[in-house]
This record gives sequence, structure tokens and C-alpha cells, in this order.
Amino acid sequence: MRLFKITAIGAFLSVCLCLGGAARADDAFAPGWTLQTAGSKLNFQTVKSQTIVESSGFATFQGTISPAGDAKVTIALDSVDTHIDLRNVRMRFLFFETFKFPEAVVAMRLNPADLKDLPTQRRLTLKGAKFSLTLHGATKELTSDIVVTMLSDSLVDVSSSTPISIAAADFGLSDGVRKLEDANQVPIIPSGSVTFDFLFQKNGATAAPTPAATAAPPARTALEPKGDLDTEACAGRFEIISRTGAIYFKSGSAELDADSRPLLTSIVDIARRCPKLRIQVSGHTDSSGDPAANRVLSEQRAQAVVRFLTSAGLPAARLEAVGFGDTKPVAPNDTAWNRSRNRRIAFSVVGGG
Repeated sequence: MRLFKITAIGAFLSVCLCLGGAARADDAFAPGWTLQTAGSKLNFQTVKSQTIVESSGFATFQGTISPAGDAKVTIALDSVDTHIDLRNVRMRFLFFETFKFPEAVVAMRLNPADLKDLPTQRRLTLKGAKFSLTLHGATKELTSDIVVTMLSDSLVDVSSSTPISIAAADFGLSDGVRKLEDANQVPIIPSGSVTFDFLFQKNGATAAPTPAATAAPPARTALEPKGDLDTEACAGRFEIISRTGAIYFKSGSAELDADSRPLLTSIVDIARRCPKLRIQVSGHTDSSGDPAANRVLSEQRAQAVVRFLTSAGLPAARLEAVGFGDTKPVAPNDTAWNRSRNRRIAFSVVGGG
């Protein structure tokens, strides 16, 4: 749900664009502006168990304002930083589904007239700035108040006036919230708030140093680490991936759907960084239908996944396929949601280390 905060970014951009207010309307944004990562912040807040507020952010984002006044900020969702490694992994795989939707994009068209007084007043609040947010495959038009501060002729600071509220349902993220709730066993409010403080510099300008401009770049620890992972990190990732529900088969069949490829490709990458571990791929069904047939189908589906992984280069000796049918449910088979949770392919570490 934290992701929704990203929408705030659009608002930030609009502010920056105002920088060109002192120039003629036809070249107000020339020669363009670039977001300075050092000194910029993008954070979001979420609430779990009704009262516990958690603040997180993103380590990697970039933005520009074109000479024509088109502003765009792109956020790498894989860089979500909750300050805890496996929590970051949950956000990537269960909430944002970055294996399918790696970026969020905020865009807006700036009007020089909106910031014509910035050069003289140096600080303005843009009321109801309009922008679009593209997140999780959905695009929505949003509005927000943003504060623009002109630090110099070539530096402008754009920040949120107040936290910007974003609802998970607006971007098809309601199931992601439910998956996080299942994984954490705590209720999560299905909306969050975003705050930001962005520094933009005019292209080609050499700005005078400011505390914001000379600040250290944001930490990159939130990004998925390169190289081999330890046993705990591997086991945690496979447990989280087992909750995604993003491996699909045709109804009543063990034929993998093409939509499964993004997640399976991510699994290949993680397995390669756990080279000493043996991995069990297990198939599971809900309780509908004949138990014996369910067991056979679940094993066939697990075998199909193993075939994909080996065809991608993983050693067959590191993988085993088993089918449990409906004998190991993770939820009662009493609702459509719970039955969908029981129909799954799970991954677990069963040897090595």
C-alpha cells in the first residue's frame, strides 16, 4: 500500500517546472531540468494493526523537465526501502509485483504562467496541481498541493505541502495488501501517504553548493543484492515467492500459462544465487474435486515448473517436484480468496547450505 505514495511525485514535478517563470513563455523550461538524486527524498507511510505507522522510501528514482515543460519522474520499485531486507522482498513480490511492473511513473505538463511570480516571491504553493500516476498497470489522474522554493536561478526545491493520500484499490493493489496481511498476520490499512522533497537543477548550470545539493546520495541497500545469498536470505525469498500466486496454469491442466514467465524468471535468478541449496517445488490444490486427481494434477504442475527452471539452466539435481493435492492447505477452503491461496506452487529449501 505504500506504493501509492508514489503519486505524490507528480505533484513535486509540477513545482520544479516553475523554475522557468522568469523566462519568456516560449522558453520558460529551456534547456530543461534534471532531478538531483543527492539531496532529494521520496518517502511513504503506512499503518498496520490500526495504530502502528511505518515509514519507508525508495532508493532509486530519476526525473526530468523537458524544454517544452513535460515533467516526468520514474521510480524503480525494486528499490523500495523498508529498512529490513525480507520486508523489502515482500513489498517487491507481494505488493508491487515488480517482476511484472518494475516502475512507477509520474507525469505532468507544466504551464509557465502557474509560476510566473516564483522569481520574485521565491516560494509558492501550487494549489491543486494536476498530474498522472502510472502504477501496477493502472494510470490515474491526481491532484495535490506542492510547495516550490527557488534556491537560485538554477536550483529549485519541490516538496509536498502535506502528506498525499493514495488508496490501494485505485491501482489494483488490494490483493497485494491482502497478501501482505497474510504474510505478516496483521491487518493493514489499504491506503498510505506520500511525502517528497525534490531538488531540480537547470541543465548546463553550475549551481552554488547548498546543503541539499551536497548531501550524500540515498543508500542503495534497499536494492536486491548481487552475488550469492546466504541460506536465511534464500529460504526467506522462496517462502515469500510461494505466496505470490503468480504461477498460472490453464484450468484443469498442467500447462504453464505464458503469464507465469516473469515470476519464474525471477525465481531462476534467485536460485542461481543460492548455488549450494536444493529446492523443492511443490504443487497444491484446493479441496474441490477428487482428492486423488488433485494429487496427480498438483505433481504434474510442479514437474512443469521444474522443467521450466531446468530449461533456463538450473541443474536438475538441485530441484525436486512433489504434489500434495489438497492435503496442505494454508487457509480454510471456505471463500474464493482462500481457495485461490490454496491453489499454489510453493518453493522451499530442502538441503545443502
